[in-house]
Amino acid sequence: MRVLQLLVISALSLWPLRAAACDLALVLAVDVSGSVDAKEYRIQMDGLAAGLRDGLVSEALVKARAQVLLVQWSGESRQEVTLPWVPVRSFADVEALARQIEQAPRPWRNYSTAVGEALFLALDQFSAVPDCKRRVIDISGDGFSNEGVEPREAHGALSALGVTVNAIAIEQSEPDLTAYFFENVIRGDGAFVVTASSFDDYPSRIRKKLVREVAKQTAALPPEADRRALALQ
Repeated sequence: MRVLQLLVISALSLWPLRAAACDLALVLAVDVSGSVDAKEYRIQMDGLAAGLRDGLVSEALVKARAQVLLVQWSGESRQEVTLPWVPVRSFADVEALARQIEQAPRPWRNYSTAVGEALFLALDQFSAVPDCKRRVIDISGDGFSNEGVEPREAHGALSALGVTVNAIAIEQSEPDLTAYFFENVIRGDGAFVVTASSFDDYPSRIRKKLVREVAKQTAALPPEADRRALALQ
């Protein structure tokens, strides 16, 4: 009996550590190439922040104990990590993240579109969050890749690390962009493209995208108490 009690106490002491595991590492990759004017940039950043604040999305991020990172990307050699990994453990964390995205300065304004370079930069960031079970790149864009490595060249490395790429195609000036993203950019089981016919549609479409890739996936996770029990098995 004494041995059993010691085993139970030992197991209980591990709950906080095991429950702290990250279920989702999410890279938000925003197009800031020359085809995106100042108003359209603002629509993207404000729309992304609003999408994160959505009740379904914010609850899912907290439940998943997510890590979220923001990339802004343009032409070759003009890709940056604007916000390094932000751990989301509470609704206050989601709000702080949304505010940082709203306030993030734009690094470039007049350069080309290097989708493949953006994917490789995003891919490199996952080494800092090795314990996250699901790895997702959420990339937005309003044009075809016209500089740097082709996005398809990243597919092998993405598959090797189990990274899923979902996209939002803003077809304001490129009506075939959804098909291009479907064939060349997205990757992984269940990967998808959401279409925004214009930048004005972006806020509602990015919310739909986040609900699909964050909330619906995280809904399959068991409640916290059950997850702790599963961690002991």
